[in-house]
Amino acid sequence: QVQLVESGGGLVQAGGSLRLSCAASGSFFSIDVMRWYRQAPGKRREFVASITSGDSSNYADPVKGRFTISRDHAKNTVYLQMSSLKPEDTAVYYCNADARLTSYNNNRANYWGQGTQVTVSS
Repeated sequence: QVQLVESGGGLVQAGGSLRLSCAASGSFFSIDVMRWYRQAPGKRREFVASITSGDSSNYADPVKGRFTISRDHAKNTVYLQMSSLKPEDTAVYYCNADARLTSYNNNRANYWGQGTQVTVSS
């Protein structure tokens, strides 16, 4: 099992910055892709950014140029640096990860964190 714990959310004014963190812990062999999603009130959960085990990253169009995803492999932690925040970035941000569970087979599973609230005031 893998536990994902997010932190770093909060209230910030438009134009400000926040850094989210998500630490993976538990019993697993490796963490493959790590992702951030977000869900605003009354809206569907949407993809924000992803980063592979080789540090290849991908971003949703609304956050390109403003958000940066990175990871610390030694700490099994992924970060989301958010800059030039807008009120429309207000949402609960969720961490998601694909984990390889053992070294002796290729079994993988997908996990979600509990979410952290980001509120951007205008």
